[in-house]
Amino acid sequence: MKEKIHPQYHETKVSCVCGESFVTSSTKKELKVEICSKCHPFYTGSQRSIETGGRAEKFRKKYGMK
Repeated sequence: MKEKIHPQYHETKVSCVCGESFVTSSTKKELKVEICSKCHPFYTGSQRSIETGGRAEKFRKKYGMK
């Protein structure tokens, strides 16, 4: 590998607006994010799932497939 072309990796503190923080590695010293896995609706289970309502059956019925 070529020398002096790769960025330096640092131990990085990631802070979320909900107050959660954790340490990882990155090329930046500090990261501030708006949403994390502790407050994201998908991961917390508070997200409502939208049912597709039988799209496949509607397609099959429309085009005469069995």
